[in-house]
Amino acid sequence: MSAPLAKLLLPRVDPWVLAGLLYLGAGAGVVTVRGIQAAAGSLAVARREPLRRQDAPVLLTIAIIGGGVAPVLMLIGLGRLSGVAGALLLNLEAVFTMLLAVTVFGERLTRSEIGAAAIVLAGAVLVTSSGRPIHGEPAGAIAIAAACLAWALDNNLTARIATRDAVDVVRFKALSAGAGNLALATSAGHALPPLTIVAVALVVGFVSYGVSIVLDVHALRYIGAARESAFFATAPFAGAVAAVPLLGEHVAPHEVVGGFVMAAGVALLIAARNAPKQQR
Repeated sequence: MSAPLAKLLLPRVDPWVLAGLLYLGAGAGVVTVRGIQAAAGSLAVARREPLRRQDAPVLLTIAIIGGGVAPVLMLIGLGRLSGVAGALLLNLEAVFTMLLAVTVFGERLTRSEIGAAAIVLAGAVLVTSSGRPIHGEPAGAIAIAAACLAWALDNNLTARIATRDAVDVVRFKALSAGAGNLALATSAGHALPPLTIVAVALVVGFVSYGVSIVLDVHALRYIGAARESAFFATAPFAGAVAAVPLLGEHVAPHEVVGGFVMAAGVALLIAARNAPKQQR
């Protein structure tokens, strides 16, 4: 739901400032949760695998590309497109993530998993292909596509350190990217919005990016970037559906059909993942 919620905020706040606030909220939120866990003596905290010095290059790269550049590009694109179109174009993240995972980072998929992933991506194409031009400026679509490419690289690099504590990874990425974008935006003359908008943006950032990325790091740890991208391909459809009540937009029948195709692909991917090795 991050796309339609962010689009609701865009008329009231500059995209660059909003990108900083969203990730600052994500970082502050996970820090708060970790503090509560530590105070309660959580075993999850005691057993976590901490970040290491050799993780620094990957951490800095995902903070700059995934936490700094990508959200600014996405918000610029959302400002030039409808909420439904913007959410659906985020399907490109799954395509780019899987492409990089298999061709660059050496991940392998079984035939069953490739077939299931193809169904998910076919559903994504069906949802995105409206048979009519996507309403909005072409620059908006290009900006979102570039954001998806940046997040695809982020996903594959995060998979390299996915065994580390997920909260630690997100805390570093979100706080550094959020504070960096906010400092750069304000120094460039972009004003902060009213405190109420700041508070809403921080909460949206915590839920849509903080909690979401922590869960995504766990997913990368367990199933790898290629498979994670196929599951994540269902997210844009959820965002498009949420745009209907939040933004007063409409979802076409072909988009509903595409959503069911993606759901079927995810179900097949789960079945392939859980199948005995001798049958795979």
